This record gives sequence, C-alpha cells and structure tokens, in this order.
Amino acid sequence: MRRKRALPLAALLLCTPALAGTVPTSAAAAAAPAAPAGPLRILLTNDDGYNAPGIRLMFQRLTAAGHDVTIVAPLTNQSGAGTKLMSGSTVKVEHPEPRVWAVDGTPGDSVSFGLAAVFGDRAPDLVVSGTNLGPNVAALATHSGTVGGAIAAVERGVPAIAVSTGELAVPVPEQIFNAMRPTNDFTVKLIDRLRAQARNGRLLPEGVGLNVNHPVVGADGTGTARGASVTTQDPQPGLAAEYTDNGDGTWKVGVGLVTAPDRKGGDVEAVRADKVSVAPISPDWNTGTAEFAKVATLLGGLRP
Repeated sequence: MRRKRALPLAALLLCTPALAGTVPTSAAAAAAPAAPAGPLRILLTNDDGYNAPGIRLMFQRLTAAGHDVTIVAPLTNQSGAGTKLMSGSTVKVEHPEPRVWAVDGTPGDSVSFGLAAVFGDRAPDLVVSGTNLGPNVAALATHSGTVGGAIAAVERGVPAIAVSTGELAVPVPEQIFNAMRPTNDFTVKLIDRLRAQARNGRLLPEGVGLNVNHPVVGADGTGTARGASVTTQDPQPGLAAEYTDNGDGTWKVGVGLVTAPDRKGGDVEAVRADKVSVAPISPDWNTGTAEFAKVATLLGGLRP
C-alpha cells in the first residue's frame, strides 16, 4: 500500500551513516514548502495519558534538544483507541500546568484540539506521539492510539512521528522504561536528520508520517540498537484475543502471542534484530496499484 512512498523516504532517512547505510538524497524533500530554521514547535501527544512516564521523558528530551514543546494528550489512558474521534458536542479539557493540555478524549481528539485551539494561530512544525510503553508493530500499529495520534496530524497536513518502545514478547516494564531513553535519543537524531535533509522545507513529504519502533536492547534495556531500517508494516497479527466462557453470559478476555514468520523488510523483523524500525505511514487506506487492478478485474461488470 505504501511501497511507492517508502522508497524515496528510505533515501531521505538513510543517506547519512549516523542512522544507517548510505543512499542518495531524495529529491522530494527539497521541493517541500518552507519551514522555520530555528527550534521546532512540537505538539507532543500519546495514548497512555498526558502524565504517563513515556510522554514526560520525551518532553524532557525534546526540550533539552532545544525544541519548543507543548503536550496536548489524553486525560486518561486511551491505549488501543486507534484513529477514533469522539462525537460529543462538548469536550472536557484541563490545563494543569504550563505547556500541558489534557483532553478527555482519544489521541485523535487531542491532536484535533491541539491543532485547532492550542496551535490555532499557526500549526506546529511537527507532531510527536509517544513514547509508547510497548511496541506498535505489525497489526498492533493498525489499532494503536499512538499511531492514531500521528495519523490525525498527517491527515491535517502536519508532519508526524509515532514513537514506541518494545517488541513482540512478554513485556518487562522496567526494561521498557529503561529503553525509552535510547528511544528518545534516537528520536532527536531522527528529527535532526529530517531537518538537515529538508533544507528548511517540509520535514516529511505531504501525506506521509513515520511509525518508529525501538527495540529493548540488553538485559536492563539500556543497550544501543544495532542500526535503523526503513520498513514496511508486517501483516502478521502479533496478538490474538482469547475468550473463556464464565457461564453467566460474560466471557473472560485474555491476550496471547501469535507465532508467525516475520516478513522480510518488515517492522517485526527489524525490531527482533535489535534495530529501530522506521515505517512510513499514510492516513489513507488505499491499496497499491497491483492490488487495485486485481480487485477491479474481480469485480468487472458488476452492476446493482
């Protein structure tokens, strides 16, 4: 679905050895509209809630890097909210401290409010969503509120990066918390790369965001990733719900890991290899041209 976008973006991201291999610079970024040369104005969101450790650590790291950061994130944990937007006629918003807004809604609601109200005078240069506690690879990305927050920004024309830490395994929270620091360090390097390649233009091509997944490296999670790969989203489910009948009209719901081969070049393969996965994402659900042609042939001549 996104292969035609992934190739030029791979060139954009990987043309300096500091992140990975050596590939020629993409021409797409150079043609993008102009953006500020000074510190970036960043809207920071997530799906774990405005006071979660991941978003607070990211706020500290981005601020230390010199960026102008404002948190606009859900009031409560909204994990798994995907791209959901609330349909109420009012929304509760708290402003508990300077540069922090807590929206009683989903990550998409938070970004929508942030762009319309907090940044109503001028759109931010970038939306960062994370750092999420746990991975958002494979099918997890499809249902992720972290990714959903980034998509809400991209569909409104604002460049966005979703950031997560973890892998498809039984999570060890302490390791993931430790790994958030190298995750955030990588995010700062990634933003620096995008700025350098953009040459004061757009940080990312129009309609494209990034889904970043950082592995947990080392026994305590503080290790350095072995590199970075521009990937596609692995189609495997990753997790599956398990249901047990309680016998009273209710069912107990559990979650189990699904074992499946990793797709070559996919996000799961990269993270398993202790590499950072950087997957280009898009707010539309269009298939690629080959898949479109197959369906058109399949349905040729169909009439109401």
